[in-house]
Amino acid sequence: MRGPHNIWRLVRTGATFARTGALGEVLHAMDAPPLLRTTARAVSWTFAFLGKRGDPSLPPITRALTALGPAYIKFGQILSTRPDVVGDELALQLTYLQDKLPPFSTEIARKTIEEELGIKVDEVFSEFSEPVAAASIAQVHRARIAADGREVAVKVLRPRIERAFRTDLDAFHFSAAVLEFLLPQSRRLRPSDVVAHFESVVLGELDLRLECASASEFAENTAKDAGFVVPAVKWSLSSKRVMTLDWGEGIPANEVEKIRAAGHDMEAIGNRVLHLFLSHALRDGLFHGDMHQGNLKVAPNGDVIALDFGIMGRIDDFTRRVYAEILFGFIKRDYRRVAEVHFEAGYIPADQDVEEFAKALRAVGEPIFGMDATQISMGRLLHYLFEVTEWFGMQTRTELILLQRTMVVVEGVSRSLNPHINIWEVARPVVEAYITDAMGPKAMVRDLAHAARILSRLGPRLPQIAEATLIRQSRVPPQRSTHRPLRALGYFSLGSLATLALVLVISLL
Repeated sequence: MRGPHNIWRLVRTGATFARTGALGEVLHAMDAPPLLRTTARAVSWTFAFLGKRGDPSLPPITRALTALGPAYIKFGQILSTRPDVVGDELALQLTYLQDKLPPFSTEIARKTIEEELGIKVDEVFSEFSEPVAAASIAQVHRARIAADGREVAVKVLRPRIERAFRTDLDAFHFSAAVLEFLLPQSRRLRPSDVVAHFESVVLGELDLRLECASASEFAENTAKDAGFVVPAVKWSLSSKRVMTLDWGEGIPANEVEKIRAAGHDMEAIGNRVLHLFLSHALRDGLFHGDMHQGNLKVAPNGDVIALDFGIMGRIDDFTRRVYAEILFGFIKRDYRRVAEVHFEAGYIPADQDVEEFAKALRAVGEPIFGMDATQISMGRLLHYLFEVTEWFGMQTRTELILLQRTMVVVEGVSRSLNPHINIWEVARPVVEAYITDAMGPKAMVRDLAHAARILSRLGPRLPQIAEATLIRQSRVPPQRSTHRPLRALGYFSLGSLATLALVLVISLL
C-alpha cells in the first residue's frame, strides 16, 4: 500500500463525508460510542473544507459517494446488495444511488473500440451516436451495423478506469484496516471482508467479456420465456473493454405513465416481472441481481427487456430446493415444515430446538398473513426470516442475501406497475411447479440417470472408492443426533443415494 496516497485519500474521504453530512449516518450505522462520534465530527469538520461539496439535492451518503467518483459510486451500489452489513435503512438509500456521471468524449470511445476490436468504426457502423447513458464504469452508444442494418448498443469502459479503481481499492483496504483498529465496534460489520467482496465483484465488471458471458447464459436460459427478452451478444464486436448487444427498444420501466399511455396491460406486466424473477431464481439458479426499473424496458409489443448484466446472482440446486420448500411452507403456513427444512439443510445447528424455531417462524409469518393481500411482501418475509435464523445460529449466506435484496427491488418494480398485485398468488404457481419438477418422480429419474452416467465413467475404480469410503466412515466416532435419521436423509440428493447404493452393489459383484 502507498501510505501517503492512502492517508490523503482517507482525509479527503472523511472531509467529504463531513461536508455532505454523511459522517453522522455512517457512525450511527456502526453504533459508534457518543464520545467517538463527537470526536470524529470535530476532527472531520476541521478538514471539511478539503472535502467535495456534491449535489445538495441527494441524500447525504449518496451525495458523498457520488462526489468522490466512480469507485465510490460502485462501492455504494455493491453495499446496497448487503443489508446484512449496512442495515436496511442505509441499503435502501444506496439502492437509489445515482449512477449518472458526465460522459467522456465520443472520440475517445471510438478510439477505444478501434484499438480493442482492430476495426474502423466508420467502416463497421453506418451510424454511431453520442453517449445515450453514462455510468460509473462505462457509457453506452447507440449504433447501426453497416453489414446488416441491425441496431446495437455499444458499451465502452471509461478511459483509465482500471487504474483508477485499483488506486481507490488500495485506499479502501487501508481505510478498512484503520477503521477496524480505531473503531472495534465496526468489526461486526467486517469492513475488510466487505472491501474484499467489493474488489472481487468490481474486477469482474471491469472485464466486459465476463458480462457478455453472463448475458449469453441468461439469454439461453430464458429463450422460451414468453414476454421476456435478453438482447443477444455480438461476440465479434465485444472484448475486454467493449461490449456490443442488440439494441432493446422500449420505454424504461420507471416511466410508468408513458407505459400506461402506450396502452400496455400494466397488471399483466407487473405480474410478469415477479413471475419471471422467481422462475429464473428457482428454475435456472441464475437471476438478474440488479433488476431495478432502470435496467428494464417495456417493448412496443409489451415484452419486458432486461439490460445490464454486471451483477448476476447464482444459487445451486440444493439451495434452490431449500428456498422453494421454505417459500412453499410459508405459503401453506406450515411453520413446522419450514423449521424442519432449515434443520435438514444444516442451516440451523442440530443442538437448537426445532419446536422453538417453528414458534419463532410463526411469529414471523402470521403478522404478514394478517395483512391485506396487496400489502404482503415476500422481501419483508425473507428479511424477518433471516433475522430469526440469526438468533438460532444460522451463518450469513451471501447468495440468499442478494436474492432477498433483489426480491425487494423486484417487488417494488411490480407494485409500481400493478399496485394491487398479490405477491403470493403470483408466486404460488411458480414455487409449486418447481417443487413438482425438482422433487417429484421425474426428478428421481433424472437423478438416477445422472448417477448412472457418473458410474459409467468411474466403473473400474468403484470397488476401491467404496472400500476407501467405508474405511473413512469406520474411523469417524458416532455422533448423537437430536433428529430422526430418516428426516435428516430427506435432503440428500436422490442421485447421491442412488450412487451409494450402486457403488455397494457393484462392489459386491
